[in-house]
Amino acid sequence: MSSTIWSVDDHLEDILGAIRPLDPIELQLPDAQGCVLVDDITVPVALPPFDNSSMDGYAVRTADVAGATEEFPAVLSVIGDVAAGGEGLPTVGPGQAARIMTGAPLPPGAEAVVPVEWTDAGTGGGAATTMRPAGEAPEGASGEVRVHRPVEARAHVRARGSDVQAGELALAAGTVLGPPQIGLLAAIGRGTVRVRPRPRVVVLSTGSELVQPGEELGEGQIYDSNSFALAAAARDAGALAFRVGAVTDDAGTLRATIEDQLIRADLLVTTGGVSVGAYDVVKEALSSVGDEDEPGSGIDFRKLAMQPGKPQGFGSIGPEHTPLLALPGNPVSSYVSFELFVRPAIRRLMGLPDVHRPKARAVLKADEPLSSPEGKRQFLRGAYDSESGSATPVGGAGSHLIAALAHADCLIVVPESDTSMEPGAEVEVVLLG
Repeated sequence: MSSTIWSVDDHLEDILGAIRPLDPIELQLPDAQGCVLVDDITVPVALPPFDNSSMDGYAVRTADVAGATEEFPAVLSVIGDVAAGGEGLPTVGPGQAARIMTGAPLPPGAEAVVPVEWTDAGTGGGAATTMRPAGEAPEGASGEVRVHRPVEARAHVRARGSDVQAGELALAAGTVLGPPQIGLLAAIGRGTVRVRPRPRVVVLSTGSELVQPGEELGEGQIYDSNSFALAAAARDAGALAFRVGAVTDDAGTLRATIEDQLIRADLLVTTGGVSVGAYDVVKEALSSVGDEDEPGSGIDFRKLAMQPGKPQGFGSIGPEHTPLLALPGNPVSSYVSFELFVRPAIRRLMGLPDVHRPKARAVLKADEPLSSPEGKRQFLRGAYDSESGSATPVGGAGSHLIAALAHADCLIVVPESDTSMEPGAEVEVVLLG
């Protein structure tokens, strides 16, 4: 274990300097959701690929409906139906109209679309009726339609390329593929895409006192909350998270468990067992990793100038040198450590250019000054109000106070040089939401 006191920034720099983005792979669109795009994607064909109707109605020539009113409607001959996906478009000539469905191509000769609500829908009367679904030909598909309003050229027509033109940039490299991006890729005909896969993160907690939620607590036992919180945080960061049940305080069992998990891990995260107690199983199990059998790997256990989260561990394990971050066991220490160190590591594995949570400046809203140990960077749970630009501490400073954590949406940062912060002082906050 290193005797040097590390700063928060140096520890994070060491982690990010050792982690490289995952290699790109080609994935089908449904499997690419949440992944980061490797290459720029250009549009091969214009969207929409043809002029089409934005309404159910009638495709007409504008001159034929000029001056149309309720009292003196324009009476046009209906020459057929144009449905989305249909073939054999009719040509609209003088005095003619084609019944058209939303999304259907504008037929030759037509200059605009009259919404069905502006017509008698071909019933021969004055009241409009609702169009039938596309592809379902109603009775009277031919005949006449009375149009009660004029339209300008291109009215209710979605122009070819009005969304994107062929050759334009659809998505830039580095884009995280969410539902709209997946939809765009499908719309331009991409069935697969080259991405960096979502990192596989294995989370396990240690401690013989830990019991899984839903089981009965015995004397001296507590529920394992850390592995659930950290696995959820890993998913929130963009990873595929695998939660391992709590491991007892036995170095051999822990080492075997970690080795078993290496096959499905791009990153390993442990919580607990990294302090200076007699049962700090993570240090006991991993301090000697890589000395002989695995050159280049090993875990360095450190003390950081921060509160909470002083004890930390970082290194790699196994033949693939899988990165491992060992976090403290107290719930708040564990979660704060995840936000500061593990989340950026996950984002680096994803290949994202910006791996950090956003930060803001805020006015400290508190009833009394905040105290902080000298030489340590303190991270206090807080509630951030973007409208007033203020941050209010939530709960106390204890690293076991998990209830307050559930009501916090930011971390209030007290620098190493400050031992107190007065109400009304300007502070930096790390936004968690």
